[in-house]
Amino acid sequence: MAESSQHWFQYFPGNFMWSQGMMIVIEMARWGGAAVSEVDRVGQRLKDKVGDNDAWGVEWEKEARRIETMGDDAAAEGHHYTAGAHYLRASTYYFVGERFVRPGPKKTELYQSCLRCFRGGIKTRYPNIERVEVRYEGTTLPAWFMMAPVSGKAPTVCFFDGLDSTKELSVMFGGVELANRGIHTLAIDGPGQGEALRLQNIPSRYDYEVPAAAAYDYVASRADVDPKRVAIMAFSMGGYYAPRAAAFEKRFAAGVAWGAHFDYHSTWITRRRILESGGTKVSAPHFQLPWVMGTPDMDSAMKKTEQYTLAGVAEKIECPFLIIHGERDSISPTENAHLLYNAISSKVKKLKIFTVEEGGAEHCQGDNRQLAANYVADWLAEVLKAAPPPPAALR
Repeated sequence: MAESSQHWFQYFPGNFMWSQGMMIVIEMARWGGAAVSEVDRVGQRLKDKVGDNDAWGVEWEKEARRIETMGDDAAAEGHHYTAGAHYLRASTYYFVGERFVRPGPKKTELYQSCLRCFRGGIKTRYPNIERVEVRYEGTTLPAWFMMAPVSGKAPTVCFFDGLDSTKELSVMFGGVELANRGIHTLAIDGPGQGEALRLQNIPSRYDYEVPAAAAYDYVASRADVDPKRVAIMAFSMGGYYAPRAAAFEKRFAAGVAWGAHFDYHSTWITRRRILESGGTKVSAPHFQLPWVMGTPDMDSAMKKTEQYTLAGVAEKIECPFLIIHGERDSISPTENAHLLYNAISSKVKKLKIFTVEEGGAEHCQGDNRQLAANYVADWLAEVLKAAPPPPAALR
């Protein structure tokens, strides 16, 4: 395991994408979604296959099936808490393996296995999470609702994903600390994300205020949600989605861009140049953007991203807004965070840049996501005037 000159963890030196994948899964250990020894077991099997994305999928699936079988054995013996712990780890491994597999039957199978294990895991490990469906343009968007241990109407965060993650990860790393502070979380797969893309074939759209409004309508209809204290949050590519939603959907009381973007098209001009030159300094395979955009090829995907800009949009944001970013973000330069912060019109706005010294300096704090999760939760608790549950409720 080596460290690059950029001061971030590289399990596979020279392969940025695979190393990013390893960081994602290792960080999930904090919430019971991984174990370092199991991650390393897979990594060791992949050492001589670096760059072979099919091999990546095969080895992660092998480990996921092994752990899922451990869960099945524990359940058969009546050890349901142990089974749940195994299933949560297996769900993460299925998803991490799926990330670099091309769209098709195997990718769908891996994600369905992720969902199966996640459902089995939360029954005992996170019983405060329930599956919900959000009405959206003649269909529904899939989501998990994590309930904080409080009574009455509480503040709530609508939390969307990025380019290549899912609600199964975000509900844990985004929701646990919010729940600790008395805030519910709706972790939702919007257009172009997670289950909505993989199983419903709903591609991304630039006007993300539409799915965000659907998420707001859902949470506002719940008896346990205070509709005047609902925030919008999204991470990675969601650093475009959340500001866009906050700019046009004025019912949100606050917003968070967990990793900032400003002109997503410009970002992809740089990424495409790297991809086409054979470089590996990208976080997703070449098929990811066209798949997410619902376009047949990269040229049409790039054309669609021309609409994904916050120029002339961020100025319309009026609610309290937080931007968090990493000093050494390898995917979106800190310039994007400053551009977004300077454009926002909100009277209450904050830009937090995590430094190498304190940790969390990588993209979306992939090197220390717990640090960011607490920072975001503290800020939202103050802005939304959350009432934290009594300590006994968190045991």
